[in-house]
Amino acid sequence: MTDLAGLGDALRKAVRGEVGFDATARALVTMDASNYRRVPLGVVAPRDADDVAAVLEVCRARGVPVVARGGGTSIAGQATGTGVVLDFTRHMTGLLELDPGSRTAVVQPGLVLDRLQEAAAPHGLRFGPDPSTHSRCTLGGMIGNNACGSHSVAWGTTADSVRELSVTTARGRRLRLGPGWAGAPDGLRELAEAELARLRTGFPELPRRISGYALDALLPEKGADVARSFCGSEGTLGILTEAVVRLVENPRARALAVLAYADEGAAAEAAAGLLPLRPLTVEGMAADLVPAGAGLPGGGAWLFVETGGETAAEARARAGKIVRAADAVGALVVTDAAAQRALWRIREDASGTATRMPDGTEAWPGWEDCAVPPARLGGYLRDFRALLAAHGLRGTPYGHFGDGCVHVRIDFDLLTATGVGRFRRFSEELADLVVSHGGSLSGEHGDGQARAELLPRMYGEETVALFERAKAVWDPDDLLNPGMLVRPARLDENLRFSVLPRRPVDVAFGYPADGGDFGAAVRRCVGVAKCRTATAAGPAVMCPSFRATGEEEHSTRGRARLLHEMLAGEVVTDGWRSTEVLDSLDLCLSCKGCRSDCPVGVDMATYKAEFLHHHYAGRRRPAAHHSMGRLPQWLRWAARTRSAPLFNALASVRPLARVVKRLGGITPEREIPRLARETFSGWWRRRRPARGAGELVTVWPDTFTEHLAPSVGRAAVRVLEAAGLRVALPPTLVRRGGAIGDGRSRSATALLRGRRGRVCCGLTYVSTGQLDRARAVLRRTLDLMEPVLRAGVPVVVLEPSCAAALRSDLPELLPDDPRAARLSSAVLTFAETLERHAPHWSPPTVDRPVTGQTHCHQHAVLGDGADRRLRESAGLTGELSGGCCGLAGNFGFERGHFEVSRACAEEQLLPAVREAPEGTLVLADGFSCRTQLEHLAGARGRHLAEVLAEALDQRAGGAEGTGEAK
Repeated sequence: MTDLAGLGDALRKAVRGEVGFDATARALVTMDASNYRRVPLGVVAPRDADDVAAVLEVCRARGVPVVARGGGTSIAGQATGTGVVLDFTRHMTGLLELDPGSRTAVVQPGLVLDRLQEAAAPHGLRFGPDPSTHSRCTLGGMIGNNACGSHSVAWGTTADSVRELSVTTARGRRLRLGPGWAGAPDGLRELAEAELARLRTGFPELPRRISGYALDALLPEKGADVARSFCGSEGTLGILTEAVVRLVENPRARALAVLAYADEGAAAEAAAGLLPLRPLTVEGMAADLVPAGAGLPGGGAWLFVETGGETAAEARARAGKIVRAADAVGALVVTDAAAQRALWRIREDASGTATRMPDGTEAWPGWEDCAVPPARLGGYLRDFRALLAAHGLRGTPYGHFGDGCVHVRIDFDLLTATGVGRFRRFSEELADLVVSHGGSLSGEHGDGQARAELLPRMYGEETVALFERAKAVWDPDDLLNPGMLVRPARLDENLRFSVLPRRPVDVAFGYPADGGDFGAAVRRCVGVAKCRTATAAGPAVMCPSFRATGEEEHSTRGRARLLHEMLAGEVVTDGWRSTEVLDSLDLCLSCKGCRSDCPVGVDMATYKAEFLHHHYAGRRRPAAHHSMGRLPQWLRWAARTRSAPLFNALASVRPLARVVKRLGGITPEREIPRLARETFSGWWRRRRPARGAGELVTVWPDTFTEHLAPSVGRAAVRVLEAAGLRVALPPTLVRRGGAIGDGRSRSATALLRGRRGRVCCGLTYVSTGQLDRARAVLRRTLDLMEPVLRAGVPVVVLEPSCAAALRSDLPELLPDDPRAARLSSAVLTFAETLERHAPHWSPPTVDRPVTGQTHCHQHAVLGDGADRRLRESAGLTGELSGGCCGLAGNFGFERGHFEVSRACAEEQLLPAVREAPEGTLVLADGFSCRTQLEHLAGARGRHLAEVLAEALDQRAGGAEGTGEAK
């Protein structure tokens, strides 16, 4: 039995990189993007090749296996192991050299593909293969799996792009692999030359043959290329420490021909016929994976066929030629770069979206990337569909139709013995079907544990025995990733679902999309790791804490893995009391970006609130949960006692403010926000009601607008009334807002009599995990809002985070109360209200450029289409940044969060404001965003309602406003 303490100590003495044998480090790498789970002894993040050699020496002396891991996006289980995992994504991430003249680059194994593409782009070059995980997969992982991507019809597989590889064997030899037997370990040449006939006849010729070892690359007529033969070996032969890769010329212009077909079978049969026209891609997608409103020509499946050229006209002409040659039922040529990116995002997200069937049923990898000769793809898909039906299974094929490679997630039941048995029988029959069509069990992601057991069906026993002999030449002690490719584990062993509890755990949220099962919600994370991107592309938000720290435990995937292990109880053993999970969730900003940006809709903000609810049940909570979690209570008390001036005066005294912040768990770098002298509802009560016959709407007096930014509420009322709407505040709908006008006012008035209290969305209670209190507050709110709900009056919520809480958290916390769903559906943003209920009103013309940020909750839950259209109508030009401001309600105020909060703001928001030209308006609808701008940039952000109200006043002769970018 391995001495874990001794092994860890020995590794710490031997390497300069980090060594982690704690529960968190191990839990984060128990899984990749496959169905499998293996618990490692520990994790090492090597700094260089010397560290790799040292790890191998220590582990060899103790007989401990070693597994190399890159981005952890492997779909066959080969990035998991029971020994020591080498994590190359922390330090060995360098682009060591890029030579445009020779079109080569020297890279380390942990370099993310997109970083290489970004460096090559200014030279008109790129790395050819581009898996859909290009924003987080590493070059080492691509070489290990011989990854391909959508452009393989033009530029081949990773093996086609490799020139030389630096490798360390399990016994410590450092080899430089290349053609002409360069770097071959002792015995490899003799093995190959004794088996020339088998190497020439035993390996199917097709563009996507990834299964097994590529021993045929050692044939003399293929240059005896040891580096090429090493590609696709899944870390079982040696550990890659450096690679020289080839680059290809990147077309200056591209066009995308979208060809529509009746179904994926027709699309598959058409794909091979387009290859003579030399397209860059021939990708297939079925309707089940395409969101409504994608703007594609009518059909049941589509081919995405990309063309390139020196000019846009040349690329478009080639696309037009493909359209004319294709026997499609509809076609569209897309030349706009942004529109092309939007369509490609649909294709790239399919590895996640395909994990849910249209009815919400879970679907899983396992037979993700079989490949057949392209000309036989149509027939194969028909037989594949028949096999699915025979086993009562469903799946939606998509993928690289031009190369005959099909991705599919299938609704296997991997939770019961019966379902796992069906999974095995289907796998065996599908392997035979693939072979009958002349195909490869793997066409991109490798065999791993998912398919290696079935390799004898593809290659025969004698060729598989040859694989074992090759493995023994490279790794005679079987230390490198054992159980993969040769002498594999069974395909139905080590399933990651087997350790989860069979009964749903008791939870506070309803999890309606997961059948009320928290375990099913956690299972949503399949590991595609879109949350591990280094930058938030476009308007994306997920995952700001990972981008700030670069640590897996601060990614959405990392947190989901820890929650999975918490439920499993083997590595993380304290259940809801786990400090490992608590520490990981501590830097979750609850931005909800994952809810929309994650392809499978993981909602870590909800999971965090759930965990905190259980973690602190019956225990002392942090001071911040009392000071900021109960903020609505404190602010209502201040308003009732009219103590706002006193509070502001005391907060301006630095020694007193320091004491308050220390007692309240507030970070010392923050200024305490000033309370308004008059609340929004106080102003409302003393104003003269506006008269009008327009539609009635009620403005929600959220905590922030009510007590901290009443100017936003006043501005919104000004604009809504200018648009012809009648405005009321709950619960004074009828008494202050005027009669409803359809005979329902009397009943509403009667219901309102005697009611006291303030409505509240419960946001601060939810974000701090005080869910019992949140439910009580929300029930009281529903009682107060009954007249509004019965009258069917729209509810205008000005603070995006509060609107998101009412839209999503309310119905999920009170799923059995029908009023919750009614209030959720009644909630509108400011812009949505004007668009839906004052459609003929035109806003005042502002004619100013804008900068700022779309609120992360608006991005994730509410959508900003109406806001964009309203800004355009008002002449407000420019795009708002994506990402998260970093303050995120209580997060940025809590002690210990300031640096991460600032790093998040520095990603997009603050640079956008600093770089804005003079006279640019800074828009930020969220109170947190405006506070962050004030604290870190000295800029005054404005709610869109304030900008429009100011323009109305100017049109009426009012004063000129401020709020410009600094």
